[in-house]
Amino acid sequence: VQLQASGGGLVQLGGSLRLSCVVSGSSADYYAIGWFRQAPGKEREGVTCTTLYDAKTKYTDSVKGRFTISRDNAKNTVYLQMNSLKPEDTAVYYCAIDQDWWPGDCLTGVGMDFWGKGTQVTVSS
Repeated sequence: VQLQASGGGLVQLGGSLRLSCVVSGSSADYYAIGWFRQAPGKEREGVTCTTLYDAKTKYTDSVKGRFTISRDNAKNTVYLQMNSLKPEDTAVYYCAIDQDWWPGDCLTGVGMDFWGKGTQVTVSS
């Protein structure tokens, strides 16, 4: 399984970006998928995740109302639409999937089995 994230870049305060994550491979099914980020000097943070078995989506409080996760099953792609970006959103963003069904909180990232390489998002003030 491979995950390829793209779409990062430099954007001004209040701007928007859409990240994409393509999931490919002979066994590309998953129970949950999520976006995570890590800023310099900080721990990895769960941004949003979707669990397919109960169709629930979670967002970390700091992005609620600004970020939206969506999926295009035909393209095996998950998107992260990020609006009203703030400098504190600056980080490397990663996508990840859970293929073994971990029943805990998907935002922790603990249950994720495969991770893509990150894409840098920089928000200038």
